[in-house]
Amino acid sequence: MIIIMHSQVTEGEIDNVAAKLKSLGLEANISRGIERTIIGAIGDERKIHKETLEALPGVEDVIRVMKPYKIVARESHQANTVVDIKGIPLGGKKLQVIAGPCSVETQSQMDLAAQATAHAGCRLMRGGAFKPRTSPYSFQGKGVEGLKIFRQAADKHNLPIVTELMDVRHLDYFLEYGVEVIQIGARNMQNFDLLKEVGKVHIPIILKRGLCATLSEWLMSAEYIAAGGNHNIILCERGVRSFEKTYRNMLDVTAIPMLKKETHLPVIVDPSHAGGKAWLVSALSKASIAAGADGLLVEMHPTPCEAWCDADQALTPDELKNLMSEWRVLAQAVGRDL
Repeated sequence: MIIIMHSQVTEGEIDNVAAKLKSLGLEANISRGIERTIIGAIGDERKIHKETLEALPGVEDVIRVMKPYKIVARESHQANTVVDIKGIPLGGKKLQVIAGPCSVETQSQMDLAAQATAHAGCRLMRGGAFKPRTSPYSFQGKGVEGLKIFRQAADKHNLPIVTELMDVRHLDYFLEYGVEVIQIGARNMQNFDLLKEVGKVHIPIILKRGLCATLSEWLMSAEYIAAGGNHNIILCERGVRSFEKTYRNMLDVTAIPMLKKETHLPVIVDPSHAGGKAWLVSALSKASIAAGADGLLVEMHPTPCEAWCDADQALTPDELKNLMSEWRVLAQAVGRDL
């Protein structure tokens, strides 16, 4: 059960609702967002009459939610959530393409990447300063220096930056360099301590699906973030592990309409990590847009053959620009803009 409090609610009114829930045998999870305070009633809500809670001072609405994830469930918020990223909407009618290299390498590389991203018409830029790698001997990213390089390159073209946070100890650096969107990668989807920490900030979060995660597990991870008070969550499908070895991961296009039914959160797709080959990005992206995705997260490198990681899946600047034209036509065909 979700209890939505009035925008001008007092702490006393919040405490009163929590006490009432406790007296009824339920626990209260208080999530203080920027605009609203939401109280999740945890326990057997079937024994509770909505009217009992609706009559309490400060309560605006009471919504029954019988799923384990409550704040992110469609039942708690019928309208699609639109996440604002420095004035750029993600989740509305306009599709957003987030492009850039897999990893931050050098200042000149990032300067060229930022220029190409902006020139193609993308409004946000991606790049990894901290890199989770399968092998401990692979390039792990440039760390804090990478954040500085990324910030300088993106600022020249007024591009908000998207980069992955792997460790709670690095969060202060992300705040220092003004990272506009924090990405939680597939390997950290169930790093619950990390999810709790990003739930305490109000920076938009891209939450990637785990390698073998079900939709329910994925949404429960999103609930961890929302329960902390951060409701600016973007889900990212990036393919799941299967028995097939021909391509990198199996893109779950079915997940897109299913998520649209289950949650109000925006859903984007990473076709680069799904296919693992640059030539697959076009087809996977088009399938994702047709299925209802709110955006794409794609890899582009000024010179892919020289990329320090994931060279095979990176688009060239010209390929990105050409694909943007194709995606724009398809977006219009399904009633969206790009």
